[in-house]
Parts: sequence; structure tokens; C-alpha cells
Amino acid sequence: QEMPVESGGGLVQPGGSLRLSCAWSRSSFPTATIAWYRQAPALDRDLVAEISSAGNTNYLDSVKGRFTISRDNAQSTVFLQMNNLQPDDAAVYYCNVRLRGLNFWGQGTQVFVSS
Repeated sequence: QEMPVESGGGLVQPGGSLRLSCAWSRSSFPTATIAWYRQAPALDRDLVAEISSAGNTNYLDSVKGRFTISRDNAQSTVFLQMNNLQPDDAAVYYCNVRLRGLNFWGQGTQVFVSS
């Protein structure tokens, strides 16, 4: 399996929380940079958060302080904890694995934010 598998999307009210997971079952997982992107209808796909093999993180300005990316190399999984979700956060969230110049994309998980 080379495609990462996302899970954890769903419907949440404004101010609510969701935790997304991205699993990639390759032995090289610990050396990969893992990122979350999102794409809303008619908009570009934007980088939301990324985490390097060393654990360094980077975030989209609009999610700083609300989203946290983390990785568990033993489980070959990256998590995106999303708190205080707002309607502008609604999108399809995609996991991206970058390794030695290669990119692997998941199929995405939908996040809805609505009252």
C-alpha cells in the first residue's frame, strides 16, 4: 500500500473539535515528511500543517493556535487535532507523504462545519 489513508472527518458545529488521522504503512514512514492539505469547492488546495521526520512543524497562519499536528512513528500515523473549528475550515482534507522526492496522496476526508 503506497497511498496514505485518512480518517476522522465528519460534521461538527462551530467551535467544535475533530481529530484526523493519516496512516501510511511503509517501513520508511519515520523518514517521511507528512502534511495535511485542504481544498474547499472552487478554491486551491492549501497546506494546512506539516511535520518533518525530526518533528518540526509548520502551520497555515489561520489555523495556528487551533490545530496541532503530531506523529506516532510506532503506529505509522500522523494526527491533526483541530479545535475551535469554524465554517471556513470546512473542506476536504488530504494527507500528503513526501519521501525522497516522491509524493503520495490520500483520497481525502470531508470536514463539515455547520450549526
